[in-house]
Amino acid sequence: MGIKDLLLNGTSFLLLMKEYAIDIADIKIKDEEVLTEQFLQHPQVNKESICIEGKNKDGIINFFGTLHYNMLNKLAVFEMHGFERTALQELI
Repeated sequence: MGIKDLLLNGTSFLLLMKEYAIDIADIKIKDEEVLTEQFLQHPQVNKESICIEGKNKDGIINFFGTLHYNMLNKLAVFEMHGFERTALQELI
C-alpha cells in the first residue's frame, strides 16, 4: 500500500483536498518512490517532511508539511505547515 493510499484512508486528508477542490486523481506526492522505500526499511512510527502536489481548475497547489506514519498499522497522517499556489496563467 502506497503513501497516497494510506492518506486517502483518513477523512481529514480527504477534507483538505475537498477544501481546495482537488480531485484525488490529481494528487502527486513528490519523491513518493524514495519515501516508500525508506518506509519499508523502517516501518515503525516515524515522520518525514514532504510536499504534496494537487491540481485543480485554477492551477497547482503544493502542500508542505510532515507525514507521520506507521506502516505496520497502515496509518498515515499529513500535518500541513503551509502551501504555495501557482495560477494556471503562470504555467502557460
